[in-house]
Amino acid sequence: MKEKGADPYDLKQQENVLAESRMMIPDCHKRLEASLADLKATLAELEEAKEKEGLEFEEARSTITEVEKLFETTEA
Repeated sequence: MKEKGADPYDLKQQENVLAESRMMIPDCHKRLEASLADLKATLAELEEAKEKEGLEFEEARSTITEVEKLFETTEA
């Protein structure tokens, strides 16, 4: 937008949107970590109750793996 000579007001608005988006990232990361911990706890609880099979369990394990990989790449 800067290169195209956009209106300064529009530029300022877009900068504000960008700043707000950047502030949301840490909060979303914390909520994702909390949800991951909840999912792990629930899965462990169900596995202790001898309920280990089914599509939902496979999806939960897959989700845990995907999110943990995501955290690894963002921390590196």
